[in-house]
Amino acid sequence: MEPAKTAIKLLQGYIWHPKNLVIELSDYLPSKLEPDIHLLWDPMPAAPFTFFDDGTLSATQQFYQFTALTLTETEWDPAGLVPWLAETLQIELEKTPAEVGWQLSEDLREIT
Repeated sequence: MEPAKTAIKLLQGYIWHPKNLVIELSDYLPSKLEPDIHLLWDPMPAAPFTFFDDGTLSATQQFYQFTALTLTETEWDPAGLVPWLAETLQIELEKTPAEVGWQLSEDLREIT
């Protein structure tokens, strides 16, 4: 029997782009990174806020909830992965079209 794994969130945030921009985020972002890091982005029915700082209506954008998590069998501090993961994701996100925006933050919590 395989030991039970615990899911731990590493990063959480949002990715967005104009609704009229047809884009597959999977063309730019991997769904998995080693060591056992999973990247998830789920379309949101509405933005989590009304306006951007520049006054742009968030309703003009397609938003995705973004989560990076790891699965582990042992108790360890995953905080050491976050700087590398953030840097790796920054490189990948910068390859997306200029209209794509993102906001990600560290969120070290167990997913229950």
